[in-house]
Amino acid sequence: MEYNGEIVEIQRFPSPNPNVELKIITYLSGGLRVKGMLAEPKFTKVCDGFLYLRGGIKNVGKVRPARIAQFAQEGFIVFAPFYRGNQGGEGNEDFAGDDRMDAFSAFLLLKSLPDVEKVHVMGFSRGGVMALLTGIQFPEAASVVTWGGVSDMSLTYMERKDLRRMMKRVIGGTPGKFPERYQFRTPLYELDTLEASVLIIHGVKDHNVSIEHAYRLERRLKALDKQVESWYFEEFTHYFPPVVNRKVVSDLTKWMKNHHQK
Repeated sequence: MEYNGEIVEIQRFPSPNPNVELKIITYLSGGLRVKGMLAEPKFTKVCDGFLYLRGGIKNVGKVRPARIAQFAQEGFIVFAPFYRGNQGGEGNEDFAGDDRMDAFSAFLLLKSLPDVEKVHVMGFSRGGVMALLTGIQFPEAASVVTWGGVSDMSLTYMERKDLRRMMKRVIGGTPGKFPERYQFRTPLYELDTLEASVLIIHGVKDHNVSIEHAYRLERRLKALDKQVESWYFEEFTHYFPPVVNRKVVSDLTKWMKNHHQK
Protein backbone atom coordinates (compact mmCIF):
# COMPACT_ATOMS: atom_id res chain seq x y z
CA MET A 1 0.00 0.00 0.00
CA GLU A 2 1.35 3.38 -0.96
CA TYR A 3 0.87 6.30 1.38
CA ASN A 4 2.93 9.42 1.54
CA GLY A 5 2.00 12.41 3.73
CA GLU A 6 3.87 15.00 1.67
CA ILE A 7 2.38 18.50 1.91
CA VAL A 8 1.42 19.92 -1.51
CA GLU A 9 -0.34 23.15 -0.59
CA ILE A 10 -1.08 25.26 2.51
CA GLN A 11 -3.87 27.84 2.84
CA ARG A 12 -4.57 29.93 5.90
CA PHE A 13 -8.02 29.51 7.43
CA PRO A 14 -9.83 31.91 9.79
CA SER A 15 -9.56 30.57 13.34
CA PRO A 16 -12.46 30.72 15.83
CA ASN A 17 -9.85 30.68 18.62
CA PRO A 18 -7.36 33.57 19.12
CA ASN A 19 -4.82 31.16 20.65
CA VAL A 20 -4.78 28.78 17.68
CA GLU A 21 -3.72 29.17 14.05
CA LEU A 22 -5.59 27.12 11.42
CA LYS A 23 -4.54 26.05 7.93
CA ILE A 24 -6.09 23.90 5.21
CA ILE A 25 -3.47 21.43 4.01
CA THR A 26 -3.46 19.50 0.73
CA TYR A 27 -1.33 16.38 1.09
CA LEU A 28 -0.59 13.18 -0.80
CA SER A 29 -2.23 9.90 0.16
CA GLY A 30 -2.02 6.82 -2.03
CA GLY A 31 -1.37 9.00 -5.08
CA LEU A 32 -4.36 11.26 -4.35
CA ARG A 33 -4.39 14.89 -3.28
CA VAL A 34 -6.42 14.87 -0.07
CA LYS A 35 -7.27 17.76 2.24
CA GLY A 36 -7.27 18.24 5.98
CA MET A 37 -7.05 20.91 8.67
CA LEU A 38 -3.96 21.73 10.71
CA ALA A 39 -4.27 23.55 14.05
CA GLU A 40 -1.23 24.95 15.87
CA PRO A 41 -1.25 26.65 19.26
CA LYS A 42 0.28 30.14 19.12
CA PHE A 43 1.50 30.56 22.68
CA THR A 44 2.07 27.07 24.05
CA LYS A 45 5.27 25.08 23.68
CA VAL A 46 4.41 22.01 21.68
CA CYS A 47 6.14 18.67 21.52
CA ASP A 48 3.40 16.24 20.45
CA GLY A 49 1.27 15.78 17.37
CA PHE A 50 -2.41 14.84 17.61
CA LEU A 51 -4.11 13.06 14.72
CA TYR A 52 -7.87 13.69 14.90
CA LEU A 53 -9.94 11.21 12.89
CA ARG A 54 -13.50 12.39 12.35
CA GLY A 55 -16.62 10.28 12.21
CA GLY A 56 -19.40 10.17 9.64
CA ILE A 57 -19.07 10.08 5.87
CA LYS A 58 -19.12 12.87 3.27
CA ASN A 59 -20.89 15.90 4.75
CA VAL A 60 -22.05 14.07 7.86
CA GLY A 61 -19.54 14.54 10.68
CA LYS A 62 -17.35 17.11 8.89
CA VAL A 63 -14.24 18.38 10.67
CA ARG A 64 -15.22 21.39 12.81
CA PRO A 65 -12.57 24.12 13.18
CA ALA A 66 -13.66 24.90 16.77
CA ARG A 67 -13.27 21.23 17.74
CA ILE A 68 -9.76 20.98 16.30
CA ALA A 69 -8.78 24.27 17.96
CA GLN A 70 -10.04 22.90 21.29
CA PHE A 71 -7.42 20.14 21.20
CA ALA A 72 -4.68 22.45 19.89
CA GLN A 73 -5.25 24.81 22.81
CA GLU A 74 -4.25 21.92 25.11
CA GLY A 75 -0.74 22.07 23.62
CA PHE A 76 -0.81 19.79 20.57
CA ILE A 77 -0.24 20.31 16.86
CA VAL A 78 -3.49 18.81 15.57
CA PHE A 79 -4.15 17.49 12.08
CA ALA A 80 -7.60 16.33 10.98
CA PRO A 81 -7.93 14.70 7.54
CA PHE A 82 -11.18 15.38 5.67
CA TYR A 83 -10.69 11.96 3.93
CA ARG A 84 -10.55 11.48 0.18
CA GLY A 85 -13.27 12.96 -2.02
CA ASN A 86 -14.28 15.57 0.55
CA GLN A 87 -14.02 19.38 0.48
CA GLY A 88 -12.05 19.45 -2.76
CA GLY A 89 -9.93 16.34 -2.21
CA GLU A 90 -9.52 13.66 -4.88
CA GLY A 91 -10.89 10.11 -4.78
CA ASN A 92 -13.86 8.55 -2.98
CA GLU A 93 -14.32 7.93 0.74
CA ASP A 94 -15.03 4.26 1.45
CA PHE A 95 -15.70 3.99 5.19
CA ALA A 96 -12.38 2.65 6.58
CA GLY A 97 -11.45 0.81 3.38
CA ASP A 98 -8.67 2.35 1.29
CA ASP A 99 -9.40 5.75 2.84
CA ARG A 100 -7.52 4.48 5.92
CA MET A 101 -4.47 5.55 3.88
CA ASP A 102 -5.57 9.15 4.42
CA ALA A 103 -5.14 8.58 8.16
CA PHE A 104 -1.81 6.75 7.66
CA SER A 105 -0.47 9.54 5.42
CA ALA A 106 -1.69 12.13 7.92
CA PHE A 107 0.25 10.33 10.66
CA LEU A 108 3.41 10.57 8.54
CA LEU A 109 2.65 14.24 7.79
CA LEU A 110 2.49 15.04 11.51
CA LYS A 111 5.67 13.06 12.17
CA SER A 112 7.49 15.09 9.51
CA LEU A 113 6.73 18.46 11.16
CA PRO A 114 9.79 20.01 12.86
CA ASP A 115 8.22 20.54 16.31
CA VAL A 116 6.60 17.11 16.61
CA GLU A 117 8.32 14.42 18.66
CA LYS A 118 5.47 11.93 19.08
CA VAL A 119 2.04 11.47 17.50
CA HIS A 120 -1.12 10.58 19.44
CA VAL A 121 -4.19 9.32 17.61
CA MET A 122 -7.83 9.95 18.43
CA GLY A 123 -10.93 8.83 16.58
CA PHE A 124 -14.55 9.84 17.10
CA SER A 125 -17.43 7.57 16.01
CA ARG A 126 -16.38 5.74 12.80
CA GLY A 127 -13.04 7.53 13.32
CA GLY A 128 -12.55 5.03 16.16
CA VAL A 129 -11.92 2.30 13.59
CA MET A 130 -9.52 4.62 11.73
CA ALA A 131 -7.64 5.41 14.96
CA LEU A 132 -7.21 1.74 15.88
CA LEU A 133 -6.11 0.83 12.33
CA THR A 134 -3.57 3.68 12.45
CA GLY A 135 -2.27 2.53 15.84
CA ILE A 136 -1.90 -1.00 14.44
CA GLN A 137 -0.11 0.30 11.33
CA PHE A 138 2.31 2.48 13.33
CA PRO A 139 3.52 0.72 16.50
CA GLU A 140 5.31 3.98 17.42
CA ALA A 141 1.97 5.82 17.92
CA ALA A 142 2.23 7.44 21.36
CA SER A 143 -1.35 6.63 22.42
CA VAL A 144 -4.75 5.84 20.90
CA VAL A 145 -8.08 7.27 22.06
CA THR A 146 -11.44 6.13 20.72
CA TRP A 147 -14.43 8.31 21.69
CA GLY A 148 -17.88 6.90 20.92
CA GLY A 149 -15.87 4.78 18.52
CA VAL A 150 -16.86 1.97 16.18
CA SER A 151 -14.77 -1.16 16.73
CA ASP A 152 -16.76 -3.74 14.73
CA MET A 153 -18.08 -2.82 11.27
CA SER A 154 -20.50 -5.79 11.05
CA LEU A 155 -22.05 -4.69 14.35
CA THR A 156 -22.56 -1.19 12.90
CA TYR A 157 -24.34 -2.75 9.92
CA MET A 158 -26.61 -4.76 12.25
CA GLU A 159 -27.41 -1.83 14.53
CA ARG A 160 -27.80 1.05 12.09
CA LYS A 161 -30.64 0.28 9.69
CA ASP A 162 -30.40 3.88 8.47
CA LEU A 163 -26.80 3.29 7.29
CA ARG A 164 -27.30 -0.03 5.53
CA ARG A 165 -27.91 1.33 2.04
CA MET A 166 -24.80 3.51 2.27
CA MET A 167 -22.70 0.65 3.70
CA LYS A 168 -23.85 -1.80 1.02
CA ARG A 169 -22.98 0.74 -1.67
CA VAL A 170 -19.63 1.86 -0.25
CA ILE A 171 -18.38 -1.47 1.15
CA GLY A 172 -19.93 -3.50 -1.68
CA GLY A 173 -22.53 -5.78 -0.12
CA THR A 174 -23.65 -7.06 3.27
CA PRO A 175 -21.64 -8.76 6.07
CA GLY A 176 -23.57 -11.96 5.29
CA LYS A 177 -22.40 -12.04 1.67
CA PHE A 178 -18.98 -10.42 2.03
CA PRO A 179 -17.79 -11.02 5.60
CA GLU A 180 -14.16 -10.41 4.57
CA ARG A 181 -14.95 -6.81 3.50
CA TYR A 182 -16.36 -6.04 6.94
CA GLN A 183 -13.57 -7.93 8.67
CA PHE A 184 -11.02 -5.83 6.74
CA ARG A 185 -12.62 -2.73 8.33
CA THR A 186 -12.73 -4.26 11.84
CA PRO A 187 -9.54 -3.71 13.87
CA LEU A 188 -10.54 -6.22 16.59
CA TYR A 189 -8.86 -8.98 14.55
CA GLU A 190 -5.46 -7.25 14.39
CA LEU A 191 -4.98 -5.75 17.84
CA ASP A 192 -2.15 -8.11 18.76
CA THR A 193 0.31 -5.79 16.95
CA LEU A 194 -0.90 -2.63 18.74
CA GLU A 195 1.76 -1.22 21.08
CA ALA A 196 0.16 2.04 22.25
CA SER A 197 -1.92 2.52 25.41
CA VAL A 198 -5.62 2.79 24.56
CA LEU A 199 -8.27 4.98 26.16
CA ILE A 200 -11.93 4.15 25.46
CA ILE A 201 -14.52 6.92 26.05
CA HIS A 202 -18.16 6.02 25.52
CA GLY A 203 -21.65 7.09 26.56
CA VAL A 204 -23.64 4.09 27.80
CA LYS A 205 -26.83 5.47 26.18
CA ASP A 206 -25.17 5.94 22.77
CA HIS A 207 -27.64 4.96 20.01
CA ASN A 208 -25.34 5.89 17.10
CA VAL A 209 -22.50 3.57 18.15
CA SER A 210 -23.68 1.21 20.88
CA ILE A 211 -21.67 0.68 24.06
CA GLU A 212 -21.16 -2.92 22.84
CA HIS A 213 -18.43 -1.57 20.49
CA ALA A 214 -16.53 -0.30 23.54
CA TYR A 215 -17.06 -3.51 25.50
CA ARG A 216 -15.82 -5.69 22.61
CA LEU A 217 -12.73 -3.53 22.19
CA GLU A 218 -11.97 -3.52 25.92
CA ARG A 219 -12.43 -7.30 26.21
CA ARG A 220 -10.17 -7.98 23.24
CA LEU A 221 -7.42 -5.62 24.46
CA LYS A 222 -7.51 -7.15 27.94
CA ALA A 223 -7.40 -10.67 26.50
CA LEU A 224 -4.23 -9.63 24.63
CA ASP A 225 -2.80 -8.07 27.81
CA LYS A 226 -2.67 -4.59 26.24
CA GLN A 227 -2.75 -1.34 28.21
CA VAL A 228 -6.35 -0.10 28.18
CA GLU A 229 -8.41 2.30 30.26
CA SER A 230 -12.16 2.92 29.88
CA TRP A 231 -14.22 5.97 30.79
CA TYR A 232 -17.90 5.07 30.56
CA PHE A 233 -20.54 7.76 31.08
CA GLU A 234 -23.82 6.23 32.25
CA GLU A 235 -26.06 9.18 31.42
CA PHE A 236 -24.75 10.26 27.99
CA THR A 237 -25.46 9.37 24.36
CA HIS A 238 -23.15 9.85 21.35
CA TYR A 239 -22.89 13.56 22.14
CA PHE A 240 -21.80 14.93 25.51
CA PRO A 241 -23.09 18.27 26.87
CA PRO A 242 -20.63 21.15 26.17
CA VAL A 243 -19.45 21.53 29.78
CA VAL A 244 -18.75 17.80 30.12
CA ASN A 245 -17.20 17.75 26.66
CA ARG A 246 -14.66 20.43 27.60
CA LYS A 247 -13.79 18.58 30.80
CA VAL A 248 -13.31 15.28 28.93
CA VAL A 249 -11.10 17.01 26.32
CA SER A 250 -8.95 18.41 29.12
CA ASP A 251 -8.82 15.03 30.91
CA LEU A 252 -8.01 12.99 27.81
CA THR A 253 -5.20 15.33 26.73
CA LYS A 254 -3.71 15.02 30.24
CA TRP A 255 -4.09 11.22 29.93
CA MET A 256 -2.25 11.32 26.57
CA LYS A 257 0.64 13.29 28.02
CA ASN A 258 0.95 10.77 30.88
CA HIS A 259 0.51 7.61 28.82
CA HIS A 260 2.70 8.16 25.81
CA GLN A 261 5.24 5.48 25.09
CA LYS A 262 8.66 6.29 26.44
